Amino acid sequence: MQEPRDRYERQGTHREDVVVLVSDRRERAERLARGIALVLPCRVIEPGAALPSDRPIAFVVDLATDLAAERGSAWIVWLAERVRESGLPCLYLARGNAAQDMAAVRLLGTPTVIDPRQSAGIVPTLMRLVAESQARGQARGQARDQARGQAGGGVSGRGRRTGGPPEARVERATALVTRLFEEAAAGRPPSPEEAEEGTRIVLDTVSEVGIRAWLDLVWRHDLQVYQHSLSVAGFAAAFAAELGFSRSDRQRLAKAALLHDVGKALIPQTILNKPGPLTPDEMAVMRRHAALGADLLAKEGAFEPEILDVVRYHHERLDGSGYPEGLKGARIGDLVRLVAICDVHSALTERRVYRAPLSAAEAAAIMQAQAGPLDPDLLRVYRPIIARAGAAAGGPSVLD
Repeated sequence: MQEPRDRYERQGTHREDVVVLVSDRRERAERLARGIALVLPCRVIEPGAALPSDRPIAFVVDLATDLAAERGSAWIVWLAERVRESGLPCLYLARGNAAQDMAAVRLLGTPTVIDPRQSAGIVPTLMRLVAESQARGQARGQARDQARGQAGGGVSGRGRRTGGPPEARVERATALVTRLFEEAAAGRPPSPEEAEEGTRIVLDTVSEVGIRAWLDLVWRHDLQVYQHSLSVAGFAAAFAAELGFSRSDRQRLAKAALLHDVGKALIPQTILNKPGPLTPDEMAVMRRHAALGADLLAKEGAFEPEILDVVRYHHERLDGSGYPEGLKGARIGDLVRLVAICDVHSALTERRVYRAPLSAAEAAAIMQAQAGPLDPDLLRVYRPIIARAGAAAGGPSVLD
């Protein structure tokens, strides 16, 4: 099991908050660990192994072993005691055998039981349990502070929300994105500060009014490339919330989405706005936008490597059919996979010079057919976003 552990453990000697996945099913453990690692650091341990040196914040137990039959096993007893004594959330993946599952529940204390066949629900359930546990811990800490006569603390500056009505915020975001593209067209890297401001506007407004209202406001402006960037960023903000990302991770994902197509500022308008199919030569020019954008942002030095990867690789596909490098599978990072889904959804449901927007049901069907090139596990989690977004640029607003 060393390979999955190495893949999901972060390097360094400092202790961090982690989810401990207890599993004796190697292939399934790797898939599940990958899903958990999108939102929280994850450590995988097999029967007989010690707990990681980091701080557990939750346990996920997925054992093919019959815990009832193994109650006398020293390791099982030890594990169950650690889980019970920790008081931390424990998610038990049921085996489908009522007697064995009840025995496991009694052994582990009071775990939350979930059917592992409902794979899209495992990570959201885990995130809810962790959030509830952390909220209880914060409430206890505040109660202790108040008892000691100390201030309970305030909201950090990073938690400050952007002001003004949603319409004004979208106007400001559109102006910021327009300026980002104008700078790029002149061969200058976009301003990191303006990219941050635009990202905050997207996150706060989507959180407040929802993805559908955000899209309706964005599409009041007839600026297609800029609309696409704001739409993809909105989808990314909604996707991050669905996955339970922390504020900093939501910020990173939404910023990557906002900047993903900045290289199109360096593509001739005659190609960008061509009303018919592109010729092979024109398509070759169009496909240069990904590398051009990444190279431009790299000049600034202020954009994270993960952001540059999204800009360069958001058209890569897991089966190797994408561009610019034909990357496959594990060579495509998680942030890239997330933005790729948002990018496809936005492209399908936008007005284009050469076609009308597709309905939500049509977009969902096309995206499902692309499961494989697009990450199928993430697509399952993303489906509620399609339903909530509808087709703001035209067509029905809910899935048929």
